Amino acid sequence: MLTRPIPSTGEALPVVGVGTWQTFDIGNDRAGLDQRKEVLRVLFEAGGKVVDSSPMYGRAEAVTGTLLGEMKARDKVFVATKVWTSGEREGIRQMQESSAKMQVPVIDLMQIHNLVDWRTHMKTLRKWKDEGRIRYIGITHYTDGALGDLAAIIRSEKIDFVQFAFSIGQRAPEERLLPVVAEHGVATLINRPLGSGGLFGKTRGRPLPPVAADIGAATWAQFFLKYLLGHPAVTCVIPGTGKPEHARDNVAAGSGVMPDAAQRRLMVEAWERG
Repeated sequence: MLTRPIPSTGEALPVVGVGTWQTFDIGNDRAGLDQRKEVLRVLFEAGGKVVDSSPMYGRAEAVTGTLLGEMKARDKVFVATKVWTSGEREGIRQMQESSAKMQVPVIDLMQIHNLVDWRTHMKTLRKWKDEGRIRYIGITHYTDGALGDLAAIIRSEKIDFVQFAFSIGQRAPEERLLPVVAEHGVATLINRPLGSGGLFGKTRGRPLPPVAADIGAATWAQFFLKYLLGHPAVTCVIPGTGKPEHARDNVAAGSGVMPDAAQRRLMVEAWERG
């Protein structure tokens, strides 16, 4: 799998990871747990490592931690989670719980989820980073309406990552956020890169356009992910899935040729033709 550097350090990060929203929020059913373990195995065997979660995602953090422990995979994973509450004390408590649930003494990336009480948590995250309890600081949101707020924080605060929704069907970040990201040297995690699955309704039964063959996209999922990865300011996409077959499809997008600007325009034209 291809990698891209985290601008603040130069550390190489594989370009396709896994999101756990809804897909890892499961109980103790062994068959379900084994299915998610296979998703992680597919990711790691392909060379991926980013696994993103949040306290907002129900049991996803605990499930992820359990599976990583069973797999003895701490050295293979880049653990990203979030703080999603108000107040300094509550934020600290929640982050401590996340560390315990995910079974990691050091969290690779701690993000302020949907900018909830972000000024309060930013102070804590800087302190924790100085103490070695987290490695990177990030902020997140998922709506186009928040892009201006994300851009303003990137301009005013020194952060390592920003996570936001971006897909071929939701392209506002290309104009409103990615130029700011590139200017200020911030890594990006892309959530909802497949439109939470909604992109496939428009393409069901449609053949891939000719440009797909030029970039090695064998499926619509790979087409959609490669569109994002063709943008130089995109560091890593994190499609959520609990299905190993979907994980195999997704990770395949992280290797081979990525589209250039002209090819990305052709991809948008093919998408908009419907």
